[in-house]
Amino acid sequence: MEFSTAGMELVKKSEGFRSRVYLDVAGLPTIGYGHRLLHPESFPNGIDEPQAAQILASDVREAEQAVQRLVKVQLTQGQFDALVDFCFNLGAGRLASSSLLKDLNAGKYDDAVEQLLRWDHASGQENSALKARREAEAELWRNPAVQQQAAA
Repeated sequence: MEFSTAGMELVKKSEGFRSRVYLDVAGLPTIGYGHRLLHPESFPNGIDEPQAAQILASDVREAEQAVQRLVKVQLTQGQFDALVDFCFNLGAGRLASSSLLKDLNAGKYDDAVEQLLRWDHASGQENSALKARREAEAELWRNPAVQQQAAA
């Protein structure tokens, strides 16, 4: 299964594009569409949108692979998209150790989506942007009409 256009639109909307390095909500250096800089990455002159889109595609592939590796049950396209966005945003490690994944792999899909909605805090405080993102993921999760159009 591949990340759909609807999933990619959610990532882009949630992250927004920034051509220069900034600190994300967790205080980590980030650029483009939410790409966290890892040593030795450096973009002293910033990046343009096509570069950001290429980096995003690579980051999304990593998130797709993590979901495919960790999830042991069948997923709808919307569920897959929601989990890829979650992994992109929070990292595969957070999914791997979560009650969300435990419930999902036990076939408790309704419990899993409720767990997804709990991931709306940053620095111990509810974050409105994260709350909106988790709600958008839950909407994808619950939507059987999401088409499997691979994101470009």
